[in-house]
Amino acid sequence: SEQDVPLKDKILMLHYLTWAKGTPLTNRLIAFKELSEGSNYFPTFSKRTIKPLLGPFGTEPGRLIGAAGKLGGRKADYGDVAVTINAFRRVPITIVLWRGDDEFAPEGSILFDASISDYLSTYDISELCESIGRRLIKRLREI
Repeated sequence: SEQDVPLKDKILMLHYLTWAKGTPLTNRLIAFKELSEGSNYFPTFSKRTIKPLLGPFGTEPGRLIGAAGKLGGRKADYGDVAVTINAFRRVPITIVLWRGDDEFAPEGSILFDASISDYLSTYDISELCESIGRRLIKRLREI
């Protein structure tokens, strides 16, 4: 049914529970490239997580706030529009978008608290962001 938790999300939860060190938030945001092996994996990360968000939200990034609100997200102060979604306890994910127009294509970024590697591997962080992106796009249809 639609209420079932996807297997990938169950695995992410298990990995979170296994990896979590209880490290407090640093309140210092980092980009994916700053994670261990993040630079090597960034092209794939961008293709699977950031680019899918640019289609539905790139020209109207304000719609991201409504979609994120459906997931418990809150507005953040970055880019043209940004939201922070608490994926797990002490694992905030901040999605930042810059509006596209006739001259420039929309752009996006996903930021993490610097402590995120104490909770998930770089691969799991990518999978988590992809899952959140799919949920945001799905919620867009509800607003």
